[in-house]
Amino acid sequence: MNRIRKGDTVFVVAGKNKGQHGEVTRVVGDRVFVQNINMVKRHTKPNPQLQQPGGIVEREAPIHISNVMLYDLATGKGARVGHKTLGDGRKVRVFRSNGEVVDA
Repeated sequence: MNRIRKGDTVFVVAGKNKGQHGEVTRVVGDRVFVQNINMVKRHTKPNPQLQQPGGIVEREAPIHISNVMLYDLATGKGARVGHKTLGDGRKVRVFRSNGEVVDA
């Protein structure tokens, strides 16, 4: 079970965007793409077959999963995540600080 999933709100703890938070749009291996975080400019050539114009395109670059923490709305900070098995057999993610269940 992954500690960070698509749709989670994460807090960036290292790098040029340290202190910012945003929503995870993709998880690829050990890297995550966070909406409007770690934006880079990419110089692209035009591709007429795909109707793609050339120029400078700004897009999100991946961030290593170790540089983000799950964002706790109650405290307004990043929080560590653990796992817990509930009485009905479901395995859920919980915040280590207060034991609150992340998954509804």
